[in-house]
Amino acid sequence: MAEAVSPSLLIVVPTLNSHVLLPRLLSSLQQQSWPHWRLLFIDGPSGPEHRAWLEHCCATEPRCRWQQQDPARPGIFGAMNQGFAAASLGDWLLFWGSDDWAAAPSVLAEAVSALETAAARGLLPDLLVCRGRYVDARSAALARASKFQPAGLLSAAAYRRALLLGSTPPHQATLFGPGARQRLDRYTPGFRLSADLDYFLQLSRHPGLRVQCTNLELVHMAAGGVSGQHTRRRLQEVRRAYRRAFAWRWWVPFLLRYGRRLGSLLHAR
Repeated sequence: MAEAVSPSLLIVVPTLNSHVLLPRLLSSLQQQSWPHWRLLFIDGPSGPEHRAWLEHCCATEPRCRWQQQDPARPGIFGAMNQGFAAASLGDWLLFWGSDDWAAAPSVLAEAVSALETAAARGLLPDLLVCRGRYVDARSAALARASKFQPAGLLSAAAYRRALLLGSTPPHQATLFGPGARQRLDRYTPGFRLSADLDYFLQLSRHPGLRVQCTNLELVHMAAGGVSGQHTRRRLQEVRRAYRRAFAWRWWVPFLLRYGRRLGSLLHAR
């Protein structure tokens, strides 16, 4: 029997003058017990200090490299689309922001183990959805958790039903497998804040999709990011994404989504 091949993992991080934040992300990866990750920075028009940090990082850490962002692919999701294009056919993709970091030194090993176990059973998923947790930027205290569904394997129909009921996979805690990328290999242009939601909704149209949910807390994310600072536009984009996916029923997931958020905030208090 041939020995199982460990999954190939590419972590894509859009950057823009964020070198002050990146050492925490990089250090959390260098501490991982599973060392076979690769890190790709897609850098916007950053200044010399940031570019110097990227050059030094990639010269001293062979698992890291960086690319200039294509001006034809603007914004965070444009950079992430460049990451889609840069991935090899067999890669699993993980998209992090500059202010994200691994929750513990064992998390990549646990994620890879989950994929290897699924592959051994002939049930390799297209998405591996883990959990994330927001961290208060001022106090560094752990805040609300971000999760999708209880642990288990979801069919395409069950995954789409969960989306209709207002659940959304946290994209920073989701590993995008080759199967998902063969079905849909880019975020839709025109979304500045909610292209991730739109991606998950459009992916749910594909029959045969398999989504594995786990209880693994993969990533910590700084609370109060860009999307939290543009509430009106985000609401407009969320509505647009739900209308594209569910037509006149868009209001069902829209109301349930924000009902869940409100309940999570009240529970955290």
